[in-house]
Amino acid sequence: MIAVYFMPGMAASDLIFENIKLPTDQFEIHFMHWVIPEKNESLSNYVARLIEQIQHDNPVMVGVSFGGIIVQEIAKQIRVCKTIIISSAKTNHEFPRRMHLSKATKLHKMVPTRLFENIELLMKYSFGIAPKKLDLYKKYLSVNDRRYLDWALDTIINWDQNEKPENVIHIHGDKDPIFPIKYIEDAIIVPNGTHIMIIDRFRWFNDNLPQIILQ
Repeated sequence: MIAVYFMPGMAASDLIFENIKLPTDQFEIHFMHWVIPEKNESLSNYVARLIEQIQHDNPVMVGVSFGGIIVQEIAKQIRVCKTIIISSAKTNHEFPRRMHLSKATKLHKMVPTRLFENIELLMKYSFGIAPKKLDLYKKYLSVNDRRYLDWALDTIINWDQNEKPENVIHIHGDKDPIFPIKYIEDAIIVPNGTHIMIIDRFRWFNDNLPQIILQ
């Protein structure tokens, strides 16, 4: 039996994986969850605390978006069988220009993350966000603590991985607006896949993920 651990994207709960189904005679699925960072906590220390959720040796790690960065960092601290990232990046060279600009200007520190501490209030006033998207936020984005959001944004922008790690399998959509495909190298491309394809293209993953894990 292969233990497969899934790490959700930034602020998301494991509900983003609710439609992912792997053959139960081959795979044992486990969902990881975010914890609130300590003040000025380093990424490596935060990851060490997340590793406490892993109860198997040599697991397969699957991470979405920021979770993809996290599982790569986990692989630096413990032995893993395989690292699979979805809608993410292998190095900061795959970040779009706006993320590099934000790193240089600290623009991300101006994001009003406090608004997301109260999803009901955000939905009430909408702030120009489409109702369907707000419904998705309410369902899937369960970690709305401002300490976490500020830390996560800053950690992503300042991620300093410059070289592609070995044994990372990258699955990416060609319509991803967060990490545009033009910056991505050496990935399995999902046609018409967006940044949330783990949710709206789950059938592709159910059909292909078992083979990708086993290859």
